[in-house]
Amino acid sequence: MSVSEQARRARVAAETLAVATRTVKDAALVAMADALVARTPEILTANETDLAAGREAGLSAAVLDRLALDAGRVAGIADALRQMAALPDPVGEVVRGSTLPNGLELRQIRVPFGVVGIIYEARPNVTVDAAGICLKSGNAALLRGSSSATHSNAALVAVLRDAVADAGLPADAVQLLDASSRDSVKELMRARGLVDVLIPRGGASLIRTVVEESTVPVIETGVGNCHVYVDAAADVAKAVAVTLNAKTQRLSTCNTAESLLVHASVADAFLPPMLAALAEAGVTVHGSPEVAAYSAAVVPATEEDFATEYLSADISVAVVDSLDAAVAHIRRFGTGHTEAILTDSASAARDFVARVDAAAVMVNASTRFTDGGEFGFGAEIGISTQKLHARGPMGLPELTSTKYVVTGDGHLR
Repeated sequence: MSVSEQARRARVAAETLAVATRTVKDAALVAMADALVARTPEILTANETDLAAGREAGLSAAVLDRLALDAGRVAGIADALRQMAALPDPVGEVVRGSTLPNGLELRQIRVPFGVVGIIYEARPNVTVDAAGICLKSGNAALLRGSSSATHSNAALVAVLRDAVADAGLPADAVQLLDASSRDSVKELMRARGLVDVLIPRGGASLIRTVVEESTVPVIETGVGNCHVYVDAAADVAKAVAVTLNAKTQRLSTCNTAESLLVHASVADAFLPPMLAALAEAGVTVHGSPEVAAYSAAVVPATEEDFATEYLSADISVAVVDSLDAAVAHIRRFGTGHTEAILTDSASAARDFVARVDAAAVMVNASTRFTDGGEFGFGAEIGISTQKLHARGPMGLPELTSTKYVVTGDGHLR
């Protein structure tokens, strides 16, 4: 079936979803969760097929780990759907309202986008997360996963479609596009008028390709060259602990710190324990000459290092002479995701927050907190690094648009 035909079927399904009650949608989410658990053996069999092919193709251990499912992971994915069912339904929420001087009643309410296309890499959990958050927000989902997860995604979507249909909603609310060639990606990116919005989730290359080549509106997510700036007024012990967490708590996420900037006045006190902690954690430091003076293990940093989202046990480190210099560095190399300042100076914190252009700015906290769950939003489709429509963690409300409802009584203009 062509992408255009799948998109047309999704539009029909979206009409039903748009008026579905929260009770019906939540029941479908719970049914999806129950079905995943009940049919875990067939999901794991499909997943093992993908893993075997991945091992033969020489996929890295990190990619294979992201691809792998087991009974515990499937149960966790199912639990995420149940948690989603407990979240408020954004559809129909009144964003603002008033009675105009002429007596007209004006309301701005949240409505679904309609059809949401999602292009993502080898994480089967995204298949379920994306299907669930789209359904809860009243949208039909067109899912285009990685070819390395073909069998896993097909098994998961088969389970989800059956559960959605059993709950009384259209099975075409969840559809999986062919991942065997790039043609389906190209068709999806050009399905303007059939697909309402496209969300890419993955590495910088994937996101850049979708943003540059799509005629469908795109919400840009993910790329995170996140910085931690250790200010002159920082508490050294706290700064070491926060920086270590920001870099090492999980290496492969977009909110992991990739660059560290240190004010020259605290370099002598901060860098020796920080470099020692990073070395103990197995992190390679790519440092400026000032940083290299503190440790022979420091690799000389290049311009490319400071611009890199490593997603690995690497970090770029530089010494700066001022907060102004730190902000200038971030403006040059940052990606607008998450930036952090560690300081006991309220004025420095205010200055940094006001001048740094990012979706999230942390003051004395790890960059790893930029997350829908950590923010209390629950379900998250990704972290938007752009400024139009949505910015930061995208929860259920960010998967909606709005419409104005104007109620009168025979009013004439």
